[in-house]
Amino acid sequence: MPAQRGELRERHEDGQRLHHLLWRLGPGVRVCSSAVLGGGIGPRAWIINVQVPGGYPRLDPDRHLAEIAAAEGLTGPGAGLMTAAEVAAYTTGHDGGVTATVTAGLGVRGWAAAPDEGTGSPHGPGTVNIVVTVPVALSDAALVNAVATATEAKVQALLDAGLDCSGTPTDAVCVAAPEPGPAGGEPFAGPRSAWGARIARAVHTAVLAGARPAR
Repeated sequence: MPAQRGELRERHEDGQRLHHLLWRLGPGVRVCSSAVLGGGIGPRAWIINVQVPGGYPRLDPDRHLAEIAAAEGLTGPGAGLMTAAEVAAYTTGHDGGVTATVTAGLGVRGWAAAPDEGTGSPHGPGTVNIVVTVPVALSDAALVNAVATATEAKVQALLDAGLDCSGTPTDAVCVAAPEPGPAGGEPFAGPRSAWGARIARAVHTAVLAGARPAR
């Protein structure tokens, strides 16, 4: 079973005091994520959600995340996310064994299907990061479905918080669950499935708590 709670850590970079959350997952855990480091589906030994300064200048965020992971003594494959939000202000939601941890920075937000203004895609760090831990194994399809369910719940929470948006341009999601055995894991994680419903409620709780101060 993946570690449910992230460990809040502090570091100093370029004269600034910054934080990151660290999950030490151990062996036997798979992660499905859109993270800049270790994205996709596969075994992961750790997850880090790293705070960086606004106007992040580096063009190699994956290498930067790997450097922070190495400084923590982390080994093996992992997943790394970035945000300009204050990581120490993270919020959590829990439901039926599922834990969602969210860092929410909503200063720059909008709708996913926005008009093409010819500006290209932003390359800064994501500002609403969601890490979900699930205590049961999920199939590949269910892992992908869990990311979609978490995203749907995020949008619902933003609307419930009175925000006219679907998120920020660079949000990221990680879902961690035990590796499946011969049975292949739970086949579904949509919002009306047993585990998908728990994921949705946990994410909604965490995002709503983090989004309300942005009103």
